[in-house]
Amino acid sequence: MTTPTDPTPRVVIADDQELVRTGFRLILTARGINVVGEAADGAEAVRAVRRLRPDVVLMDIRMPNMDGLEAARRVLAQAPGCRVIMLTTFDLDSYVYAALAAGASGFLLKDVTPAHLAAAVRLVDTGDALLAPSITRRLVERHASSAGRTAPGSTSLTVHRDLAVLTPREREVLTLMGRGLSNAELAQELTLSEATVKTHVARIFAKLTLRDRAQAVVLAYETGLVTPGETVDRSC
Repeated sequence: MTTPTDPTPRVVIADDQELVRTGFRLILTARGINVVGEAADGAEAVRAVRRLRPDVVLMDIRMPNMDGLEAARRVLAQAPGCRVIMLTTFDLDSYVYAALAAGASGFLLKDVTPAHLAAAVRLVDTGDALLAPSITRRLVERHASSAGRTAPGSTSLTVHRDLAVLTPREREVLTLMGRGLSNAELAQELTLSEATVKTHVARIFAKLTLRDRAQAVVLAYETGLVTPGETVDRSC
């Protein structure tokens, strides 16, 4: 993650299509984001992260030699402070759920707009997660509700996660996070200040050893705290 003295995220782009890498590099560079390296497959991406220590990796899922999921696992193991955004052509790619469970900070479709791409990189660099657009939540719901089925290579987050360590308020906050609410929406829903909400979120992450909101959402579904299809009624 970048520091106050170095506010520009350092990015590595991993995709087996040179045209995609070039396009993303031009988009990010034009918006003041420093692309420090590129990789044409997962193995190259792992080596690039080890050598360049970027803040964010844009990681294609389907690549030769080593796919993006395995590469993401290795990147997050060797560089815990690095954030990984998965890239996919398919809005319901089964590997995306496994990537979220492994610690990726979210995913983007490859037809993302230039403004959204740059905003996504800056967002995850601050430690947040890409839980919008709503397709992320639909994907989690789909796989969380498939009894007995898991995404290829996925690892459950429920292991060693005991929700009993949470206070009633923290469980409430985690439940609402699982339903897709932002901090601002949580504050409104619970009649709390946004600063108080951020404190609750930080404590939840610490108690459950979660990286970010993406893992919190996955955990909320896997533990049954939230069930597929649940929404928050904001009509009141």
